[in-house]
Amino acid sequence: MPVRSKRYIQARKSVDRVRVYSVEESIDLLKSFPPTKFDETVEMHIKLGIDPSKSDQQVRGTISLPHGTGKDVRVLVFAKGEQADVARQAGADFVGSDDLVQQIQGGWTGFDVAIATPDMMRDIGRLGKVLGPRGLMPSPKAGTVTTDVEDAVKGFKAGRIEVKNDKTGNLHLPVGKKSFESEKLRENFVSALNQITRMKPSGSKGRFVQRVFLTTTMGAGIKVDFVKETEK
Repeated sequence: MPVRSKRYIQARKSVDRVRVYSVEESIDLLKSFPPTKFDETVEMHIKLGIDPSKSDQQVRGTISLPHGTGKDVRVLVFAKGEQADVARQAGADFVGSDDLVQQIQGGWTGFDVAIATPDMMRDIGRLGKVLGPRGLMPSPKAGTVTTDVEDAVKGFKAGRIEVKNDKTGNLHLPVGKKSFESEKLRENFVSALNQITRMKPSGSKGRFVQRVFLTTTMGAGIKVDFVKETEK
């Protein structure tokens, strides 16, 4: 059994494990959790009706949050020539080709998103063992292998995030910071939910989104009544 902090135990006591809360109630409740010394991330956890062992039931892509995540996203771009210049002008934090490959092979992973132009994929293929386990390997499905480098960089800087189901068929994603205004958190939540609902794979049968929880980095999970929030 994991050892829980006093802060978590206190937050857990304020949540009725049987009750399903509205989005507004969930946000009010998580905002009442004991404060921490940092601005906690508000997390959304979704149980999907998929079989993650089947290739036709994988969920992977990107969504955009109207108010961003509240995090300063460090974007790295693998590109050469004109595309590298475009990436820098768009606001990428790190831009390069062979030099970045060597740095990463040496163990450096000081970035949050990696974008690559298609012509760079052969060069960075050998980074799979380093970037893959960290969820940082560029992929066409995630929109991180693209010729439109400017759009990709600006999008991830502004609040675009990658979503990918885990081995148990769940999604985990940030929808803001605890310091966000309640209405901005609600709008991010609803937008994320509706975008994910439209990502239902062809192989998934029955209800796609089965359960949704909200929590904070150090808080307890709150079960959310999400059905009425889908595509109003």
